[in-house]
Amino acid sequence: MATIDLEATKSQAREILNSRIDVVSELVIARQRVNELREQLAEAEREDKKAYVRATKEGWSEDELKKLGLDNSAPAKRRSRRSSQSAPTSSENSQASSNESN
Repeated sequence: MATIDLEATKSQAREILNSRIDVVSELVIARQRVNELREQLAEAEREDKKAYVRATKEGWSEDELKKLGLDNSAPAKRRSRRSSQSAPTSSENSQASSNESN
């Protein structure tokens, strides 16, 4: 049976682990960059919104800005979703009550 060199095995294991650690380090750096860019984008969007509001306060209409290619890029406010079923009409109520009595 071949003898196993403990130190050589440890060294090989460290090399494998180091390469895996390097890859994880690259991932962490990439994620940090993504987070930084998201923060920068959020700040730029806030500045854009302020500038748009300022332009409308200075007399530019939304239509004029749109014609210049400067649509309001702020997302529309979300509306609450209403029930897809409408309330029953009075005739539907009377039919339902007559059906229940049968």
